[in-house]
Amino acid sequence: MAIKEAVRPGGRSARVQEAVHQAVRELQAVKTRDELTVPQIAERAGVTPSTIYRRWGNLSELVADVSVERMRSDDDPADTGTLAGDLLAWGQQYLEEMVSVPGQRALNDVMASADSERRERCCRYSESLMEALHDRAISRGETPPPVRRLIDGVVAPMTYRLLYDRDSATAHNLQRWIDCTLKEGESGVASH
Repeated sequence: MAIKEAVRPGGRSARVQEAVHQAVRELQAVKTRDELTVPQIAERAGVTPSTIYRRWGNLSELVADVSVERMRSDDDPADTGTLAGDLLAWGQQYLEEMVSVPGQRALNDVMASADSERRERCCRYSESLMEALHDRAISRGETPPPVRRLIDGVVAPMTYRLLYDRDSATAHNLQRWIDCTLKEGESGVASH
């Protein structure tokens, strides 16, 4: 049960994107954000700076694009045997990564992007992930709440807390959000 992929460019375009993304990741490992430049990235990626400007417009948009890809896992979420367990395993891993300095930078880069498509890709990824967990729960004989409820009850508060109140983006609160979401799903009534 693989998570649906966003459409990605193919051929030369895909090779250029991967080379540039890799160059950004490598340079971010040894330089501060303020030290990064488009010419450095272009040289490391083996492309011209104009290629980067044509495709991404500026350094901020390029870094935001790399950050969106960083947020998307290549692996299916862990199968723990229950929807509650799957949500907790995924959420704990996501919180751990996103409260880190690189994770916070990635969130900030995406939110600062002028390209709403990048934020929409994050939204589609979250929806796809919740659909995969929802479908897995159904295949095990569980009766999960609707995907929209999983997003509103688990993903939305996590995202809000990560962006605006990082200290409350905790495993304890994650467990509470999951419990409330699944309890509301059982009763069919959402509390406010």
